[in-house]
Amino acid sequence: MIKRLLYALILLFLVVMAGTLGYMLIEGWSFIDSLYMTIITIASVGYMEVNPLSQHGRIFTIFLIVFGMGILLFGISTFTAFLVEGELSEILRRRKMEKKIADLKGHYIVCGLGGTGRHIIDELHKTGRRFVAIDTNEDICRELSERGLLFVKGDATSSTVLKAANAPNAKGIFCSLPTDAENLLLVLTARGINTSLRIVAKAEEDESDEKLRRAGADDVVSPEFIGGLRMASTMVRPEAVGFFDMMVKHADETYRLEDLTVDAGGPFAGKTLKTAGLPDKKGITVVAVKKREKYIFNPPADERLDTGDVLILIGETNVIREIKASAGK
Repeated sequence: MIKRLLYALILLFLVVMAGTLGYMLIEGWSFIDSLYMTIITIASVGYMEVNPLSQHGRIFTIFLIVFGMGILLFGISTFTAFLVEGELSEILRRRKMEKKIADLKGHYIVCGLGGTGRHIIDELHKTGRRFVAIDTNEDICRELSERGLLFVKGDATSSTVLKAANAPNAKGIFCSLPTDAENLLLVLTARGINTSLRIVAKAEEDESDEKLRRAGADDVVSPEFIGGLRMASTMVRPEAVGFFDMMVKHADETYRLEDLTVDAGGPFAGKTLKTAGLPDKKGITVVAVKKREKYIFNPPADERLDTGDVLILIGETNVIREIKASAGK
């Protein structure tokens, strides 16, 4: 469509230039008079002629009207189509996205795409999690659209906006809005919409931790605390931190530390790690098994898995996704 519009503008420019030069050569008029005569002729505004036309000038004007009007109408129709189709395509794209969001189940919602929110959606995208982002910033929403990511433009603290992101069917929500007050309101709103929703909130102030948990947040993360802990770890245990950095930033594969709950009637319930085939599974390692509140690190192959146990796995995300899919996760 843009090429057609450009083509129409070029044709219109050429007709104007041809008409101007024609009058200058045939009638001997000045450039301004010739340009003015060309414009009023093509536009058919009905103004009087600049100067009396000769016989050749009238014949030239006839051809200029026929070709000029045709090209002008072509340009107007192309420009109109450009506007209409652009708006129509945006409406259709939005409706398609809304349908995709409405069909989601067990997805995540990321509220606030500042520095923290951007890292959250990058991690979810890398590990193949389905998510919907919410933000009020027009530029951020345009960027999400260009990346083909699902989003809702609006105030995340509004129940209408959260429902538009399909919060009733979501698995979890990230509250990463700019202020603790906004995150507190978001936690309250989200918990009111979906009581089973897992909520992780960001806290800028230490005293906000307890308030957010009382409001309904399952977990609260302080960026300052995490940043300080990371700096200390990088200083005192650089190789261990380097190993985890490799996991996150490996160029060819994405490695992560994941957890998997053993459900009743699932493929792992009542089996040992050996009979479940996990120790021999290429691309993953069972780091620990959580039984109630106790962790068994580096569990033996004959460790029995019971309903409610949690497997702590480390390995390639695609392999972990296969294991979770086989377990109905």
